[in-house]
Amino acid sequence: MAKSNILTLVMLVLSVALFGQKLSTKSPKAEKLFEEASYHITYMQYFEAEEKLEKCIKTDPNFFEAFLLMGDLHADLNEPEAAAQYYRKALKINPDSYPRAHYFLGKLLISKGNYQSADSSFRKYLTYPGIDDYSKRDTERQILNCNFAITSLQNPVEFTPMNMGNTINSNFSEYFPTMSVDGKTILYTRLIAQSVNQAQEDFFMSITDKNGFWYPSQNVGRPLNTPMNEGAATISADGNTIIFTACEQNGFYGEGREGYGSCDLFFTRKRNGKWMQPVNLGAPVNTSNWESQPSLSSNGEALYFVRGVTHSDRRESDIFVSNLDAEGYWSKPDKISPAINTEESEESVLIHPDNNTLYFSSRGHVGMGGSDIFMSKRNPDGSWGEPLNLGYPINTYGDENSLLVNPNGEIGYLASDREGGFGLLDIYAFDIPESLQADPVSYFKGVVYDSLTRQLLAARIELIDIESGNRAMDAQSDGNNGEFFVALIPHHNYIVNISKEGYLFFNQGIFIKENKDILKPFVLNIPLIPIEVGNKLVLNNIFFATDKSEIMSESFVELNKLVDFLKSNPTISVEIGGHTDNQGNMQHNKQLSENRAKAVYEYLVSKEIAAGRLKYKGYSFEKPVDSNDTEEGRAKNRRTEFTILQK
Repeated sequence: MAKSNILTLVMLVLSVALFGQKLSTKSPKAEKLFEEASYHITYMQYFEAEEKLEKCIKTDPNFFEAFLLMGDLHADLNEPEAAAQYYRKALKINPDSYPRAHYFLGKLLISKGNYQSADSSFRKYLTYPGIDDYSKRDTERQILNCNFAITSLQNPVEFTPMNMGNTINSNFSEYFPTMSVDGKTILYTRLIAQSVNQAQEDFFMSITDKNGFWYPSQNVGRPLNTPMNEGAATISADGNTIIFTACEQNGFYGEGREGYGSCDLFFTRKRNGKWMQPVNLGAPVNTSNWESQPSLSSNGEALYFVRGVTHSDRRESDIFVSNLDAEGYWSKPDKISPAINTEESEESVLIHPDNNTLYFSSRGHVGMGGSDIFMSKRNPDGSWGEPLNLGYPINTYGDENSLLVNPNGEIGYLASDREGGFGLLDIYAFDIPESLQADPVSYFKGVVYDSLTRQLLAARIELIDIESGNRAMDAQSDGNNGEFFVALIPHHNYIVNISKEGYLFFNQGIFIKENKDILKPFVLNIPLIPIEVGNKLVLNNIFFATDKSEIMSESFVELNKLVDFLKSNPTISVEIGGHTDNQGNMQHNKQLSENRAKAVYEYLVSKEIAAGRLKYKGYSFEKPVDSNDTEEGRAKNRRTEFTILQK
C-alpha cells in the first residue's frame, strides 16, 4: 500500500489563466512579485517562486491569486497539507472569484483522507454554474468516494500485513511481484539506487525450500536484466516464460532491444536452465503508446496488460487483453470490459490462475479517493462482473497497486513503504478475506520418456475439459528434461492427453470438480509406448454404467483421441479388448466384456475408421492386471484396451 503521490494538480496554471484578467491586488509591488513568481514556476524554480510569493503575500495579505498560486506550488511539490492551507486562505478572502479552487481543495483534502471537509468542498463546487462535463462527473464521483470512505473506515476488513523479510526485501524498493502456479517461484522488481540522482530497475527471483521458506533472492542477471530499466513482469504457470516491461531511455531500450513506443512488452523463455535473449512482443500488442504491467493467464492463452491513452486534456490508462490464436500469434488487443475500464486510469492488472478472478487498480471506480484495488469475477457468459473494492485498510487514501494473489487464493502480496520495513517499498504478505478470494488452483506435472529406452521426450500435452470436450490448455514437454507443467482450474474434470509421433498416446483423467482436496498437486511420470506390433494401451477413461455396455458421455474425450490417433496413423490395425473383474460368472462377464468392446468398435466405425482396421474381443476376467481381492485391484481389471495388430 504505497502512500499517495498526491495529485499533481496539473497546477492550476494560474500564471496563465489569471494574466488574462485583472488581478485582485492594487499594489504594483505585489503584482510585480506575483509575475516574477509565475515566471519561476514556469521553469520549475520552486524555491525562488516561494520566496517571491511570501513577499507578495506580506505586501498584500488579501491578494487572492497569490494564495492560490502558493497552494498550487505546494501541491506540485507533493505537500498537500500546506497546499490546502493556502487554498483555504484564498477562499476565505474570496470564495466565489475562482469556483474551481473549491474542486482542487477537495482533491487535496481527499488525498490525505480528510473526507468530511473534502465532501463539503466538492458539494460547494457543484453549486456554481458553468462547470464542464468532466469536472462535474469527477466531482460527483469524489463525493461518492467520500461517502464510501467514511463508511469503510467504520467497517474495516481484516488486514495484518507481514514483511516478507530480508530474503526478499532490501534497503532499496521492491514491488510488482509475480508467482508461478506451483507457488514455489516469486519474481519481482527492485529499484537499485546507483547514485543520488540515478536509479535502475532489475528483476530478482527467489524459490522456496522444502518447508516453504524463501531462499535469499538473486538478481536474474543477463540477458533479462541490463543497465537499463526492466520491470512489472508476469511469469508463466510453469515458471519458464517471462513477459515484462522495458521503457525507452534516451532513445534506447536496452541491449539488443528495439521498441514501438515509450514502453513495450518483451518476452523471454528458459532453455536448458538459462533465459534466452528477450524479444519484443511486437505488433499488434505493442504500439506507439506505452504498454506495461502484463499478466498472463495460467493456460498461457490470454495476455492482460495496461496501455496508456492520451486525451486532449489528460492522460489515463486502460486494461487490454490479447488472445493467442491457433498459429501462436497474439490477436489485436481489445479493451477488457466497460465494467472494468472507466474514463480514469486502470492499472496493475492481475488475472488469477483460476482464470475467473481479476484484480486491478483503478481511480475511476468508487473507492477511498486514490487508486484502489478491486476484484471482479467472470460471469458464466464470459463477461466481467461488477468490481468489488477490497476495502479499508487494504485500500487507503493513498495509491494502492501491484497486488499479487497466490495460487490457492488465500495469500496476497503488495508493496508498502510502511514503518518498520527494510528500505523504501517492501513486499508484504497478508491473508485475503474469504469474500475476496479467488478459487484455489492445482497443477499436474511430470516427466515424459520412452518406456523402453528411458529417453526424455518432447511431447504435446493437451488438457481437455471432459464436460464440454473443449481444449483448456495446450503445452509441450521440454525436450531436454522431459518435464511438463499444466495448471488445473477448479470446478472442472479433465483428461490430460500426451502424444508424440511414433508413440501410443497417453490419457490421464483428473477429477477435481467436486474434490475438496484440490490443492494436492498431481505428479506423474509418463512412459510413452512406441508403436510396435503387440504393444497395447489401456484406455483409462472409457466408462460404462454398472453391468451395462452403453458408453457414457464422459468417455467421448478419450474415444475421440483414439479416433485422432488412428486417423494420424492410417496403416495401423488394432484390436479393442474388453476386460472385467471376477465378480459374477465367467459366461456373463465374457458377454459383457465383448459387448463393451463392440460398443467401442462401433463408435470408431461411426467416426469413419475403416472396419477392416478394427477387431474386438471380450476377455472376461481371463487377463487381470491386478488382484481381484481388493476394490482398487478390481477397478484396474475392469478396463478397455487396444493392441497394435499391424503397424
